[in-house]
This record gives sequence, C-alpha cells and structure tokens, in this order.
Amino acid sequence: MKKIILFASGSGTNTETIIRYFALQKTAKVEAVFTNNPDAAVVSRAQGLGVPAVVFTKADFESGILLEEIKKLSPDLIVLAGFLWKIPSAFIAAFPNKILNIHPALLPKYGGKGMYGIHVHQAVLANRETHTGISIHLVNEHYDEGALLFQESTSISGCTSAQEVAHKVHELEQKHFSKTIEAYLQNQTYVC
Repeated sequence: MKKIILFASGSGTNTETIIRYFALQKTAKVEAVFTNNPDAAVVSRAQGLGVPAVVFTKADFESGILLEEIKKLSPDLIVLAGFLWKIPSAFIAAFPNKILNIHPALLPKYGGKGMYGIHVHQAVLANRETHTGISIHLVNEHYDEGALLFQESTSISGCTSAQEVAHKVHELEQKHFSKTIEAYLQNQTYVC
C-alpha cells in the first residue's frame, strides 16, 4: 500500500476528503498530516479520523529537521492541501516528482506568490472572468509553476462574490482531488 503525507494550513476539508477517500479505496493510506498552524481545524479533523497531526515551526521547516522526519516515513507522495508556505528546494530534491499541490484557479492564470484562497477568487472576479477552476500540479522551486497533472473548469458567470466563486471551486476540489492523487500514484505519470 502506498503512503501519503498531507500538508495543510487551514480548515482541512480537502484533507478530510482525501483521508476518507483512501480509507475506502485501500490503494494508499494517509500516514500523517503536517501543519504549520497549531490552531488550524485540520488538526482535529485528522485526529478525529485516526491520522496523526504533526505541528511544526518555520525553523523546523527551513532547517531540515522536518525533512529528516518526513524521510523516515518514506512517503510515496506528499500532497499539499491548502498549505501556504513555499516548499524548500531540499524537499523537492529529496522527493522529485512526489509533491503535488492543488491551486484554486486555472494555472498559469492567478498563480504565484500571494495568490491563494480568497485572494485568487477576488482577482478572478475583478478581471470579470466567466470561468475558473482548479489545477493540480507537481511542485517545483517556483510558486504554481510545476507540471500540470489535471485541470477542471466551471462557469462563474452568475457569481457576484468571491465566496460564491470559492464555493464552486471547492466543489471541484472535493470531486477531483482524491481521484487525481490516486491516478498519479498508480501511474506516476501525468493524468492531464
């Protein structure tokens, strides 16, 4: 069985969906959830589902202490599910093509530093886009520039607030994220 480690910084709805999905599929198991936010709801969500939640500091992340801990777990895949910090190059070198991220827009649009969560949806609305979506991609040294694995779009022509856009994007995340992770684990190739 393949081993997945999740990184998250917030509420953990995608994390919960991924844990539940793989508990039923038996193709992979979420071994642990790592978070930089001790107050994040993702901690209680993970623990409630029997998955250890590990809180770490910026110093742990940047010094290599966390990387050594992750290496001991030997994950087949590291999945960023709403994780807000840039992944250090040492992580990328240690786990080449084994770190995935989900972005709440159709990359390359609305990616890069500072483009996360509601900021993305506000920018999409401000530019009067008629569609937005999700992008699941490999992580490299640059924000949101890794190879695309999957994209799905949705119409937002009737949306009048960033929260409405967020809701439509979240539906796509819930529908496609776990399946894309599974497909990538099975093939280790691009799904797009």
